[in-house]
Amino acid sequence: MEITNNPKLLIYLVLYSVVMVAMGIRYSKKITNSEDFILAGKGLGPFILMGTLIATWCGSGTVTGGPNSLSYSYGLIPGLMFAIPSIIGIVIIYKIAPKVRARGKYTVSEILEEKYGPFARGLASIIIILAFIGIVSYQYKGFGFILNVTTGISVELGTIIGAVLIIFLASIGGLMSVAPTDALSSFLMLIGLELVVPAIIAFGGGWEHISASVPAENNTVTGSLSFLQLIGFYLPLLVLLLSDQNMYQRLASSKEDKSAKIGMIGWFIGVLIIMPSVAVIAYVAKSIFPDIAPGMALISTTVVLPNVIGGILLASAFIITTGNSYLLSAATNVTYDVYGKFINPNATDREKLMFIKTFVVLLGVIAFVMIRFFPSILSLQMYAYTVYGASLCPAVLAVFFWENVTKQGGILSMLTGVATTLIWEIPMARPYNLNSVIVSLPLAVIVLIIVSLVTKDSNIIKMKNESACK
Repeated sequence: MEITNNPKLLIYLVLYSVVMVAMGIRYSKKITNSEDFILAGKGLGPFILMGTLIATWCGSGTVTGGPNSLSYSYGLIPGLMFAIPSIIGIVIIYKIAPKVRARGKYTVSEILEEKYGPFARGLASIIIILAFIGIVSYQYKGFGFILNVTTGISVELGTIIGAVLIIFLASIGGLMSVAPTDALSSFLMLIGLELVVPAIIAFGGGWEHISASVPAENNTVTGSLSFLQLIGFYLPLLVLLLSDQNMYQRLASSKEDKSAKIGMIGWFIGVLIIMPSVAVIAYVAKSIFPDIAPGMALISTTVVLPNVIGGILLASAFIITTGNSYLLSAATNVTYDVYGKFINPNATDREKLMFIKTFVVLLGVIAFVMIRFFPSILSLQMYAYTVYGASLCPAVLAVFFWENVTKQGGILSMLTGVATTLIWEIPMARPYNLNSVIVSLPLAVIVLIIVSLVTKDSNIIKMKNESACK
């Protein structure tokens, strides 16, 4: 079956966009300083926090990449298992959430500086910016896929429209406007997916007919993937989540520890609903549209459903606030870790606010250019997640869980993670079709442990000598 455009669905997208813009403008008027822009004035209640955590983690990348692309390309079970790294990660973050809030930092780089020094902060900032620009760029392309299905316009033009809207919303209100629009988007997604799952299974002719219509290998545990390839898709998601600056900023933005805990429980439940639902819909799409781009699997089902159900699903897939969040977070790093730290340490709060808004736009443009260098959303996801997670996750977790980690161990671990990822992905062109996380993460962990153990005694001696001199 071929995809037939249904322009009537555009009504739902236009309505959703108008509401998002209106909310963004309204909440932007509440901003009085940079803390309001970055951390929403540290006033997020449990339900808004829940919504923004869900929407940030389960945005366009979820419905066009991740469980969607895995389920369509390799089978239902690989798609369903994509939720496991998120579940593990949320449980771990739940344990360290009070420590994150107690630090009250704007960026992960600031947290790393406390343990590893100023160089670590600068290095982490570069890594975060590289990764987050990649994440923003595939949000643009997901937007392009949605507009292509509904109107028939090219994915390229749809991507441009998505970029403009995401940059605009991120620049006007920061987290103060992103958080409430996130909440609306996430609850819309939960409703839309639960309406669609039974409807699309019925349209596909029932489960037995659907499973008989997909390639036989798509009904196996790993599809055509080896065990290492499968792990290569899951590990990047886990290591990104465990050190994701966006999530740490949202926890720091909550009113109190109780709000943070309730919000995270809701986030856990949301992931349990959303990711498996996306995988099921994409699997059914394989039986209906066997020869489309994997990134369009879930979106394609909207044209065969009743307009109301298809429209709700399309609007729920149209989560633009994920792109806003990562764009805002990357601009925060430039402002506080580069501009405020090295260029203008005496910058006023107003100057920082203007600077971060400017860099939201500049980084947004760079993200648009970047999407042209990756063949698929899934490949860009894996690159961005690994650059960030393999480089920062071991060092970040060591701050919270290992007192004996040293400055040298943390810095060399970060350098190892990012260098190995870039070498494996670019000049080596991904040998054996394995994602770089299979190599870069273990190496980063090994370097962290060995270097910390080797330098531990020398650091103790140095500290004693410094104390004696005083």
